[in-house]
Amino acid sequence: MNKIPSRFLRFVERHPKVGEAYNALGEAVAEAGPLERKTQALVKLGIALGARMEGAVHSHVRKALEAGATPDEVRHAAILATTTVGFPNMMAGLSWVDDVLEPKE
Repeated sequence: MNKIPSRFLRFVERHPKVGEAYNALGEAVAEAGPLERKTQALVKLGIALGARMEGAVHSHVRKALEAGATPDEVRHAAILATTTVGFPNMMAGLSWVDDVLEPKE
């Protein structure tokens, strides 16, 4: 399920030290506190949605599912953004969530 964007893979291929440092930073922040992987993924989904980062929302939905979140938990995380980022922004984010949860054939 984990789909790494080809743009990121090309970047890491061209700049391996930067890629290694980025991955190490990601591991360090994941280990910096008590939140389990699923909660971390849902938090990062909310951050990506609030920042209106469509690709990051797609990525964090996949990561949340891989960490054991259910589709209902993922959608709830998106809906929680309503009172912080507003209904239109939440609806845009929810559409990106559904891009992953309900892929079109």
